[in-house]
Amino acid sequence: MKALKENSLVNFKKAHSHIAKIIKMIEKKEYCIDIMQQNLAVIGLLKSAHQMLMEGHLNSCFMRAMETNNKKRKQEMIGEILKVSKIANK
Repeated sequence: MKALKENSLVNFKKAHSHIAKIIKMIEKKEYCIDIMQQNLAVIGLLKSAHQMLMEGHLNSCFMRAMETNNKKRKQEMIGEILKVSKIANK
């Protein structure tokens, strides 16, 4: 799970760098398609980071919650996953 968080951090740092580049491109009034391509690269990095975080969460926090006898906690965890999934699919 630690590797997934570390890999997602790499993606967030790359996205941060791309966003800085996009801002400069816009300020320099560069070609729209080039800016959109950089934007799509950021979106891809963020989606990938999200998937890694979700995988890590499901295999750790979520799994532990499902192994307990605490029905309230299980429902909370399921609700959290559904909420995040709904937001991600907008």
